[in-house]
Amino acid sequence: MKTSDFYFDLPEELIAQDPLEDRSASRLLVLNKETGEREHKIFKNIVDYLNPGDCLVLNNTKVIPARLLGVKEDTGAHVEVFLLKRLDNDNWETLVKPGKKLKPGARVDFGDGLLKCEIKEVLEEGNRLVHFEYEGIFEEILDKLGEMPLPPYITHKLKDKDRYQTVYAKYEGSAAAPTAGLHFTKDLLKEIEDKGVNIAYVTLHVGLGTFRPVKVENVLEHHMHTEFYQITKEAAETINSTKDKGGRVICVGTTSCRTVESAADDDGRLQACSGNTDIFIYPGYKFKVLDGLITNFHLPESTLVMLVSALAGRENILNAYQDAIDKRYRFFSFGDAMYIS
Repeated sequence: MKTSDFYFDLPEELIAQDPLEDRSASRLLVLNKETGEREHKIFKNIVDYLNPGDCLVLNNTKVIPARLLGVKEDTGAHVEVFLLKRLDNDNWETLVKPGKKLKPGARVDFGDGLLKCEIKEVLEEGNRLVHFEYEGIFEEILDKLGEMPLPPYITHKLKDKDRYQTVYAKYEGSAAAPTAGLHFTKDLLKEIEDKGVNIAYVTLHVGLGTFRPVKVENVLEHHMHTEFYQITKEAAETINSTKDKGGRVICVGTTSCRTVESAADDDGRLQACSGNTDIFIYPGYKFKVLDGLITNFHLPESTLVMLVSALAGRENILNAYQDAIDKRYRFFSFGDAMYIS
């Protein structure tokens, strides 16, 4: 299986730079994974495709303002420190720019001394182990100084930080939003619950690896990034009960999908658990839990295009993507949505 098998040509002007004012007003391409048939709707019409007794699985991770802009203490040079993962105490795994200036021992000042850090170690793939120094509460300082970590293909500045969070975001830890969930409003979720659809919340902290291109031609040689996930007893029971009663499990986003598929046993049963997952889902994968998927439109040759191709078939996905391009759908994080049923 070749990476180039998942290529498609996307006009740059179709990359959405700003979120819509109404989250649920995005367009929705409905794809039948068995027949390849397509319908074109508005996202709020998703209610019509959910049945009483189904279960919607949502990722309640919260994006942290992970991008810190500072200056080197000795030279005053402008640098960037991007938070990836909290390790212990005030030690973080980070990405830094420019790397040449931030070697072990270098010190950086943010917000006129409100926050400081020292580069401790160079880690795998050039990431840095950083120790932070401050007075007060780290999260409050980060909220004041940090910027939201928008993907590299979004060049516009975000006016409202909350628009890169889902309305149900709860547990901080992500370097990127679970973007399929950005289409939901509180009113839409209430309408879905009122219809008799179960809702299960799981947590997967999205890492920057989600944007990392596949650099090998043989898909099987790709090294998948790891991300922390957690499933509560309540969520496991809700999902298991849905399956037992003949309902469908519909994941919102590839992160929710990867969470339940990582945690399920061979019979598709879940229990309360947490851990790190590097699950790589590509065509040939047999889904154990998921029946349907609500997702955005993804980057060419990405692991996410491979995941949706595993569910609906590569040809069906590429045909649907071409249809979306022809009809001028908006792509990527702030773009339109697809429901694979």
